[in-house]
Amino acid sequence: MRAPLALTLGEPAGVGPEIIHKAWAVLRDDPDAAFVVIGDSRTLAAAGASPLASIHDPAEARARFGQALPILDRPAPASVTPGRPDAANAGAVADWIEQAVNLALVGDVSGLVTAPIAKAPLYAAGFRFPGHTEFIAELTADTALSSSRGPVMMLTARDLRACLVTIHVSLDEVPELVTDARIRRTARVVHECLKRDFGIARPRLAMAALNPHAGEGGALGLQEIEILKPAAEALRAEGIQITDPLPADTLFHDEARRAYDAALCMYHDQALIPVKTLDFWGGVNATLGLPIIRTSPDHGTGFDIAGKGVARPDSLIAAIRLAATMADARHAAS
Repeated sequence: MRAPLALTLGEPAGVGPEIIHKAWAVLRDDPDAAFVVIGDSRTLAAAGASPLASIHDPAEARARFGQALPILDRPAPASVTPGRPDAANAGAVADWIEQAVNLALVGDVSGLVTAPIAKAPLYAAGFRFPGHTEFIAELTADTALSSSRGPVMMLTARDLRACLVTIHVSLDEVPELVTDARIRRTARVVHECLKRDFGIARPRLAMAALNPHAGEGGALGLQEIEILKPAAEALRAEGIQITDPLPADTLFHDEARRAYDAALCMYHDQALIPVKTLDFWGGVNATLGLPIIRTSPDHGTGFDIAGKGVARPDSLIAAIRLAATMADARHAAS
């Protein structure tokens, strides 16, 4: 049996502690979804009524999971008030992530699920990464990886997997960043992860065009002719099944989604709008191309509702289930 998952507490003043309680209440009878929380037990205890089990080794989590919420207690230095983040706790937030990554790298946990973090208090404390994705990529950079290295951001909702060629950049920067090298690297990472982490023997990729109507033969932009289509041709020559660039406005309806296993999207909203339209509450963010499995709920810290008991756990539950599915696939292949 594979190791349990690790779930980091995230920003302690956000909704993370509350939705962790709610996720455990739903998943407690599913041993495949067993996880151990890494974070401050006082904050977690104050956020819900679930019984907690303080453990010292992740290996204890499965045995305890059905009766109590397992936690590796790593105290926050400052008291926590819901809705009011404190930069004094930023170091602990980063440490929880780093400890979970290290546990995953040595195999003590089979994957990592990260509750939302708040960037402003982290930046105030000297955190130098744009977010989780880049931090985890740095923490795993020295670990050998036999496949193409990411990170590549994949958003999932229902049967849609949308993978990003560019992520958090302004729209006017996108055309310069959508390069042959970036497209081909993203496609290789997605192709290999679909095989390794999803058990899809021959992944089918769809490439979203950058311009309206796929450039309309060059009338609405030349990127499809000069960059995207040549990249697709080169990828097919490598044995990767991928379409030529397709108009994004016809790529995400029910019938279209049945024709591919993942879509390569050129920019943030091209992926996020269909994902959140399909399942606003249950979308998941997964990082592909790392030596470890990492998923996260596709929402933020929710400071405006933190501590009020109204936060929905749908996305976190979906993130845990996706991480378990990916971990099972890796375990079966090992």
